[in-house]
Amino acid sequence: MSRPAVSSAARQMLWARRAVPATPHVSCSSPTLNFASFCHASYRTLAISTSPAPARNIRPRISKQFLSRTQPRSAFSSTTATSAAQVTQNPRTDDDGNTLMVEISERAANRLRQITDPSSSPSATKDENPYHHLRITVTSGGCHGFQYLMSLEPASKIDPEEDTIFEAEPPEQGSDVAGNGTAKIVMDEPSLELLSGSTVDYTTELIGSQFKIVDNPRATSSCGCGTSFDVVD
Repeated sequence: MSRPAVSSAARQMLWARRAVPATPHVSCSSPTLNFASFCHASYRTLAISTSPAPARNIRPRISKQFLSRTQPRSAFSSTTATSAAQVTQNPRTDDDGNTLMVEISERAANRLRQITDPSSSPSATKDENPYHHLRITVTSGGCHGFQYLMSLEPASKIDPEEDTIFEAEPPEQGSDVAGNGTAKIVMDEPSLELLSGSTVDYTTELIGSQFKIVDNPRATSSCGCGTSFDVVD
């Protein structure tokens, strides 16, 4: 599958990145220890006698029950359920006429509806909720050349000519949704060209919860923290 062409605006970001001297790669990820894994039966050491064997090579017998416990377990599925998104302002296309789109996962859509709920306010000093949408911007920087920047903004920050707005479809009647707000993602054109085809997700981990870009088809490598990536022209 061929990669979409990059417009002049996005290409300028690529040239600007190459003009900056390369910096040594520093991984942003930090090792995570899972205490439960050390307690699992699969990590118990099997006691095997080390006394000298006779002339022939004798292999220790290992029960089938032990082997069944030590077999690696399959990793959990990372499939992200997505909610259909639609463009409500300034639809964009690439040089080949293909529509530039991003998907919004159900987790991200539900969290945005909670954040933008008009009946809730993030501050005790403000009567109205100032948050209207999530803006995602791509800038030069980070340990892999580009980095994602995300911020919650009021509706007054939207540029009617430069910004493209994606909105997840409203939830079905009777669905379990905590907020009554809207799930809107705002991007400028250069950022959209570098993120087209990706998904905006919301993850909850031990280190915290955050919105995250996943499945970016233009990214050739990414940082462990998930905020920096590299692309091919």
